[in-house]
Amino acid sequence: MENYLYIALGMLLAVSVHEAAHAAAAYYLGDPTAKLAGRLSLNPLRHLDPLGTIMIFLVGFGWGKPVPINPYNLRNPRRGEALISLAGPMSNFFLAALLALPLKYFFMGYEAGFGAVLAHFLAVTIYLNVALMVFNLLPIPPLDGSKVVAAFLPISWESQLNRFQQNGWIILFGVIILSRILNFPIFAYVVGPAVDFIQSLIFLTT
Repeated sequence: MENYLYIALGMLLAVSVHEAAHAAAAYYLGDPTAKLAGRLSLNPLRHLDPLGTIMIFLVGFGWGKPVPINPYNLRNPRRGEALISLAGPMSNFFLAALLALPLKYFFMGYEAGFGAVLAHFLAVTIYLNVALMVFNLLPIPPLDGSKVVAAFLPISWESQLNRFQQNGWIILFGVIILSRILNFPIFAYVVGPAVDFIQSLIFLTT
């Protein structure tokens, strides 16, 4: 039960930072839509998606409401959308690196008391941020990685990409449900090695 609390709190923090970073990047690049919608905030209530929140408590992983973006406000729409998409995963990387500092230098090794509780929470939150980063960089709509990849593809592919973006969530959700039914963690096998490598890199370089 205690571990579920750490996961829920860690995911709320990770998702809030992730979505706020999207909003901040959009505002910096000329689109105030997310700011006007109140999404330029670290308040989790601004970013919670009902289904995504339920999934946090059911499976320990979830998502926030998509940040509204008007590409026509961007100085360079294709590049801008890619940078906005990339801002979310990168914010999770930097948050993980930031949290690694107190864990590594102040709380590592605690086996009891408040120090152990904080160490466990930090470790879980670091893992979740790295996992959220890697997962979102997969090139499957509506994940951020699909929009980053789209910026490097020919403009002539745009109509096909738009259709794929609109229907990609069906593929994503179908894979998640199938993995639960078969009790086979598909995404764990896909992103797990990358998450472990990035975590070890963070602790090695901080």
